[in-house]
Order: sequence, then C-alpha cells, then structure tokens
Amino acid sequence: MIVRPNLHWLRMLFVVRGSILPKIAPQLIFTTIISIVVTVAHGRIFEWKIPLTFIPFSLIGITLAIFLGFRNTTSYARYWEARVLWGSVLNETRALSRQSMTLVSDTSDSPRFVAYLIAFVHGMRHQLRNTDPRADFERLLDKEDVACLKRKQFKPITLLLMAGEWLRERRMRGQIEAPLAQVMEMHLDRLGEAIGGCERIATTPIPFTYGVILHRVTYLYSLLLPFGLVDSIGPMTPVIVAFISYTFFALEAVSAEIEEPFGLEANDLALDAMSETIEQSLREILHRQHTAQVRAREHHIIT
Repeated sequence: MIVRPNLHWLRMLFVVRGSILPKIAPQLIFTTIISIVVTVAHGRIFEWKIPLTFIPFSLIGITLAIFLGFRNTTSYARYWEARVLWGSVLNETRALSRQSMTLVSDTSDSPRFVAYLIAFVHGMRHQLRNTDPRADFERLLDKEDVACLKRKQFKPITLLLMAGEWLRERRMRGQIEAPLAQVMEMHLDRLGEAIGGCERIATTPIPFTYGVILHRVTYLYSLLLPFGLVDSIGPMTPVIVAFISYTFFALEAVSAEIEEPFGLEANDLALDAMSETIEQSLREILHRQHTAQVRAREHHIIT
C-alpha cells in the first residue's frame, strides 16, 4: 500500500515510484515505437496503404472504456470489501480482548486468550499470502499449540477453536456467566465470517475471459490506432498514441493488480502493517508494552 502525503499537482505529474508506469513501460514503449514507424511510413506496409480513419476507433474506444470501467469497478469492489473485512477483524479482536479482561472474574489467563486472537490475525495474513506462519506462532503460543497447528491446513479456524475452548473452560469453572460467554462467541463467529469472506475473495477471481477480451482489444486498439491518426494529425501521431495507450494500459494494469488485494504489489493491502497494528492494540488492552512496530518501506510503500 502506498502511504504518502498529498503532493503538489506538478510533482504528481512526474511520480514514478509506486505508480503503475514501471509495469506498463515495456508495452508503452513498444506501442510508441510502432506508431513512430507507422508515421514515418505514412501508414504504409510494403507499399500497401492501410485505409483507416479515426471514426471506427472512436466507436471501439467508447466500448473499450466501458469494459475497462466495469473491470476497474469490480476490482476495486473486491479490494474495498477485503479492507472492510480486515477492519472488522480489528474491531472484533479488540472487543474480545476487552471482554476477556472485564467479563471474566479471573483474568490471570486472559493473555493466553489474547495470544490466540493475535495468532489468528497473523495466521489469517499468512494463509491469504500463502506464507509460513511458524515464526509468528512460535513467538505467540506454547509448544503444544504450535505442534497442533502444524498438522492443520486451515490454521486460523483452528485458532478460533482454541479460543472457543478457552472460553468453554472459563464457563465450566464459573468464571464467566453463560449469557456473557454467548456474547463472546458471537464475536468469534464474526471472525470466522471475516476469514471466510477473505477466502472467498482470494479463491474466486474475476472470470478469466474478461481479462482475455480486454487484453486483446486493448493491444489491438493501441497497435492499429496510428493507422487511423497518421493522415489527420501527421507527426503528432506517436504522442497521441502514447497518451491514449498509457490510459488504457494503466487502467488494465491497475484493475489486475487490485483484483488480488492480499498480494505484495505496491497498491495491495498492507496486511503486515495491519496485523502489527492489531497486535499493538490488543497488547495495550492487556496493559503490556507492545513490541510490534509498523514496518515502513522506502518511498512510502508498506506491505
């Protein structure tokens, strides 16, 4: 995720780091070179003049813009839903940590319950990014719990089960009343809904055919566009083609990047930072000094 202060309008024109430009630069350069060749040859290929005007490109451009807008809107909806789900994780874990300190008569074992919640957050991040959670689990949990999690495929759900078992033990010992335990169980259920929603986003991409159609049409449009412009604007053709191609290539690349919001691209969600922020918050509820810190990367990019 890119986190930086608002820039002056002039600086915004030349920002490269964190923008989509480095990713689309090769195809943009290639398209510009083709347009320069077409301009020099005045729209001819081996003495054959390509009889194109700008009229069909205006019609195709409108259709392409509509499809790109649909793809971009759909991708951003997935991105925003993922962010809302992670916001709910923050809220629910805070509520559970607070309740473990206020609704349970004996809070001596509450740190273990909170450790399950922190481990759930980190385990959720690792599952969505397909990374190894062992280091975080060993830091937060005892050896028996770590050994149990090692055998499980869906580790965050197992951690919710461990938290539920902790709650059952408190209820069996009479340290929390049944109605209050039910309230805490509702928060655990919402954490299960959050991980389920994230799994749905991660495992259900936008249908592949949309990407194929947009990719083909965008490239064909950009490569044929010089033939439709060269007769009317002449030497300015490469400039206009580069500008229009940049618009279409950038929209396609951005929508493809944020379609999978749990990755490590510059515009994806900063799951590392969010996980560490949640850990800080829960540790402070326990009146302990927090140890996690939000790790900022160079050029205002955090993961």
